[in-house]
Amino acid sequence: MSKRRIELIMSAVVVAAATLTAAVPANATSTGGPLTDVRVATHFDLSAGQMPENITLLPDGTSAVTFAASRQVAQVTPRGTTRVLATLPAPADGGTNTPVLGFPLATGIVHTSDGTLYVLYATGTADLTGLWRIRPGQAPQRIAALPAAGLPNGLALDERSEQLYITDSVLGTVWTVPVTGGTPRAWSTAPELASTGFLGANGAKVHGGALWVTNLDQGTVLRIPIRAGNRAGALRIKASGMAGIDDFAFTGRGDEILATLNAPNTVVRIRPDGTVTTVLDSTDGLQNPTSVALRGHDVYVLSAAYATATDPNLLRARLRGHR
Repeated sequence: MSKRRIELIMSAVVVAAATLTAAVPANATSTGGPLTDVRVATHFDLSAGQMPENITLLPDGTSAVTFAASRQVAQVTPRGTTRVLATLPAPADGGTNTPVLGFPLATGIVHTSDGTLYVLYATGTADLTGLWRIRPGQAPQRIAALPAAGLPNGLALDERSEQLYITDSVLGTVWTVPVTGGTPRAWSTAPELASTGFLGANGAKVHGGALWVTNLDQGTVLRIPIRAGNRAGALRIKASGMAGIDDFAFTGRGDEILATLNAPNTVVRIRPDGTVTTVLDSTDGLQNPTSVALRGHDVYVLSAAYATATDPNLLRARLRGHR
């Protein structure tokens, strides 16, 4: 990927994100607490467009990540070796019509137990935007089309029902589609999912009989119950005041959450009562963190360096006192 192309992508992100505060949330306490052994485990290649957007932890101990700017899915070993698994096809127009950002990007990723990866791709074109499936040894295949006017971003899997949930950060919609693919159904269009100028509904996880979603612009964590027949229940705001919140993960302690705040360069812990504590910041190596995942007591945090333009990386830490 050319240096000029990287510069254009970064410029688009920085300009679009200018409305977001870069300050630590007003209700957050100081850095410290539950994370130990914090270290940058892997440095990615910025010149190759390796800006990591989302992560899923695979059963063999490796991780699969999406590289937004290079349209790639890669595997990262525990030793930090990175291997590209697939590159999604480039749109004919170069992706300049991708809503808000102006470049094609690979976003959310999850996996099923058989090793199949599911990836979201936003291009601003009807022929490519949607949900893609990557099976071991096979080429990527689009299995569900999504609106070209939207920006599919967060992806969550309900293993019990084999349903996927997709957040659209531009259209303020949660879509649902089975893992076999097909025509997505608008599952929720609640106003709390909407953007206020940049990106709305973002990260997504299934937890405790509900779909949990972040809203980047509104700085909120939302809980939407999954009712019988895969219907959306009444939405509740569980936490607020965190402009720039991106992806998140549950720690295994009930509804406690670790979340990435992109523009402020922080990771925060959100307690079930909505209390927010900063646990990592730029001094730990964060460079516009985009995604977080946990495997037991091991914490994985991706940084895309969209605005810092310095060091896209994978940071690892240990969660103190994890059971």
